[in-house]
Amino acid sequence: MYPSRFRYEAPHSLAEAIDLLVAGGEEAKVLAGGQSLVPLMKLRFASPELIVDINNLPGLDYHRADPDGTIRVGALCRHADLERSALLTSKQPTMAAAAPLIADPIVRNRGTLVGSLCHADPQGDWASVVTALGGHVVVQGPGGRRTIPISEFVTGPFQNVLDHDEIAVEAVIPAPKGIPAGGYLKLERRVGDFATAGVAVALETSGDLVTRAGIALTGVGGSTIEAIEAEQALVGRPLTAQTIEQAARLTADAARPKTDHRGSAEFKRHIVRTFVVRILSRVDASAERAA
Repeated sequence: MYPSRFRYEAPHSLAEAIDLLVAGGEEAKVLAGGQSLVPLMKLRFASPELIVDINNLPGLDYHRADPDGTIRVGALCRHADLERSALLTSKQPTMAAAAPLIADPIVRNRGTLVGSLCHADPQGDWASVVTALGGHVVVQGPGGRRTIPISEFVTGPFQNVLDHDEIAVEAVIPAPKGIPAGGYLKLERRVGDFATAGVAVALETSGDLVTRAGIALTGVGGSTIEAIEAEQALVGRPLTAQTIEQAARLTADAARPKTDHRGSAEFKRHIVRTFVVRILSRVDASAERAA
């Protein structure tokens, strides 16, 4: 199926792009990687009258770390850039673990982390990773810039708080105060498929104690789920078989899966629990080897 007719604009500055969105009103859409928007347009689930292609905007294809350790990912940074990133490998294990698992190589070459956050697919990987890390999104519109915590940015399945004339320009991961650790695991039927269930874990440790814990879930609810009780069960305690099992149980309890063609709700809760145990056990084993 072909998309319905639309007008196409490719501005060369952020100000020009915002002006186009203002003029286009609710019927304008931003295109960065296009890996979510274009398929929806081909199926006519989305029929924008105006496409504003931001790929010509300068200075948005970065990912970098500030001197304090804050990580910033620009709106045109591709998944593949993050997959090959030495920065993430050395500084942010949860993001480094997730990057190679995003969709398939074709999508990773064009799609963007920021675009994935904006798409707000409950089975999208980056939303749970950024949630576990306590990140936020920087957006710019006619009134200037504002910063939105990821917990407030996504409001439901395929819904976010962006005004029609705003562009998400950056995702920000705050600097860790302790030693970062964690990972991301997901179950998929085949490479590139949506997640049957996914788990992002981001810890910060000091000595033997967990000083911060973030756990978020992909694909087991109507939107990304943060397992707050499981996080609280880890903070201030060492990683032991008991604390790992407690966190895994509380995370599985936080999941809201539904039985479908990918598996039963009970099966998906089991996967969530297993993944939490696996990630936390790996963190514990790595800490023991480093000691």
